[in-house]
Amino acid sequence: MKKLLAGAAIALMGMSGVAAADGHANYPERPIMMMVSYGAGGATDFQARIVTMTAGNEDALGMPIAILNKPGACGRVGWNWLATQAEADGYTLGAYNIPHFVAQSIKGGVQYSADTFEPIANWGADPAVLVVGADSEFNTLQDVVDFTKANPGKLTTSGAGLFVGHHIAALQMEKAGDMKMAYIPTKGGGAAAMKAVIAGDVMAGINNLSDAFRAAQAGSVKILAVADLERNEFLPDVPTMMESGLDVDNSSVNFRGVMVPKGTPQGIIDKLAATVPAMFENKRVAGKMKAGSPMHIMTRDEVLAMWAAREETLKELLAGL
Repeated sequence: MKKLLAGAAIALMGMSGVAAADGHANYPERPIMMMVSYGAGGATDFQARIVTMTAGNEDALGMPIAILNKPGACGRVGWNWLATQAEADGYTLGAYNIPHFVAQSIKGGVQYSADTFEPIANWGADPAVLVVGADSEFNTLQDVVDFTKANPGKLTTSGAGLFVGHHIAALQMEKAGDMKMAYIPTKGGGAAAMKAVIAGDVMAGINNLSDAFRAAQAGSVKILAVADLERNEFLPDVPTMMESGLDVDNSSVNFRGVMVPKGTPQGIIDKLAATVPAMFENKRVAGKMKAGSPMHIMTRDEVLAMWAAREETLKELLAGL
């Protein structure tokens, strides 16, 4: 932690000339707002509040970050607002969800794309998981596959919406298993999708590990498989879908992080890029994220590479849909 903060401090000193040239040497001079495209209490909102909790510290930005929720249409409402109405002055940040906003831009009908925003840093990687009710007759992924193959289109499966990580995982499952599920995009995001599983309104659900982890701990659901390349530290006994026989990779993993609108001064982008990853490393932040919220910290350059790779993968997966 000390080494990371020291490195950030050195980077900031080196950038002082750039920031000054842009007229933003004292940034930030007032509190900052970060827009979250999902409702209060959901996984993205919950995590965003944790990872920004130390922003006001002297060894971070020195100013607090307030969360502004703009939910609707699986994130489209908030990201359209960030792309078209938010000031590109460094005082309005946005939380991103990948593959969500990239997949949505590929399918069209929105006013943003990966080129509309500038990434700052990534804080988490939340894989999709397959869940069923605690009293479900399904105990393994193979049980679900066998039922779905025998009953095409009858496995009702909840998810947070269209062209979000949950939906991407469902599409991959269908392709890998040569089967057809009844994917139901649920109004109200991941929380509502999980409630549908718990209430027995659907036979299964695809949700974020972070939401499913809490529900499983409460005894409300069973987690049958993880859509990732390897098992998750929070669920060491739960196999990946690949282990269970379905060729589903990590394309649906929900990467979460911070971005700003295109046009934000480069000096501000540089300062945020140098400071925010160290802010995520704070021990208080890491401690609060241990409740089933997997962290995966990436720098701006690493996020740029991840965005580009995800865009190529999603274009191939979504072609023809």
